[in-house]
Amino acid sequence: MTILAIHPGAYYHIETLEAPRYAGYFDRLVRPEDLPGEDLSRHAVVFIPCRTPADRMAPHAAQLRAYLDQGGTIVATGETAWNVFLPGIAFTPQPTDWWWWLTPGADLGVRIASPGHPLFRRLGQKDLAWHLHGWFDPPEGAEVLAVNGEGKPILYVDEVTTPGRLIISSLDPCFHHGSHFMPATTRFLDGFLPWMREALDGARQ
Repeated sequence: MTILAIHPGAYYHIETLEAPRYAGYFDRLVRPEDLPGEDLSRHAVVFIPCRTPADRMAPHAAQLRAYLDQGGTIVATGETAWNVFLPGIAFTPQPTDWWWWLTPGADLGVRIASPGHPLFRRLGQKDLAWHLHGWFDPPEGAEVLAVNGEGKPILYVDEVTTPGRLIISSLDPCFHHGSHFMPATTRFLDGFLPWMREALDGARQ
């Protein structure tokens, strides 16, 4: 099977999805408007990158739900208004401190909540800390992987809302990596994307 990435076409999507550093982790790229012509069941993972416009994804909510109901996996990263087109998501935005890291000794408060999860063989706590945009109220039974300074979830795995799997984060690594701003975001993708390929694309384990 393969990994499909939604490609909205902004400069940071191009840098993340097409540039040599990460292009090999995606087998197929498709514009949101072209999803109706795509057989999602052929793909082990559908990756929805940061800041994908929700109005371009909303018409395909039923198709995405059907994919999840067939056991598919959707990975969706930050600033995407996921609840418009994905089930079971409750999100609370928060004010963002863009410059906290300029203060010596500052701590954004992000913590790994499930250190035994295989993802954290590739990622450390500092690789998850750049900005906070909000938190989730995951459904009961979801696995919380990372939390903010108040202990509220910012990255989780939901295998209870549907027969499939949702991996949802308020972190927005694609935007910052593609903007060449905040090195932690590149470190995040350096660990997250290989894990996504190895752990989620079952045909390649």
